[in-house]
Amino acid sequence: MMNTPTETLFVKKAEVARAIGVSARTVDNWVARRTIPYIAVSPRMHLFDLEEVKAALRERYGVSATDR
Repeated sequence: MMNTPTETLFVKKAEVARAIGVSARTVDNWVARRTIPYIAVSPRMHLFDLEEVKAALRERYGVSATDR
């Protein structure tokens, strides 16, 4: 199946942390505080839509997340 522009790509915590430039622990803190949107696949595994995470951070903190 090909990834089309309208198809959402979900990533794991480490990929979110790397893309935004923060630690995995910071992502854990944001999840615990419900600062960023996520899908709980299991109690220990969460998936993230990177664009939605960036949008939530922009809205909350008023700054752009870096693209690496």
